[in-house]
Amino acid sequence: MPYTPDLIHELNTLVRFNLETSQQGIKVHKNADPEVIAATRRLHDKGLLTLVDGGYLTGLGRDAAEHAQATLTILTSSTDASPRLDIDAVAQKDFA
Repeated sequence: MPYTPDLIHELNTLVRFNLETSQQGIKVHKNADPEVIAATRRLHDKGLLTLVDGGYLTGLGRDAAEHAQATLTILTSSTDASPRLDIDAVAQKDFA
């Protein structure tokens, strides 16, 4: 299942959290972009945030934020030092 625009907004919300401390949360104001407000509400509904307008990460939310931030770091890091995958060498059936 590919990422939907709603999931992208949720991931973008999760990467805004400072994982170096559990004492810092976020507050999404009522004049924020509607997509951000909706994403924050969905994350709360899923049990990842303590408040509808942000607050702190729950235990599950922290796990999700760690994974989201790690994925972002991997995908945005320089590829010069990493080995390249030869797609032609991989059997086409692996991608079906």
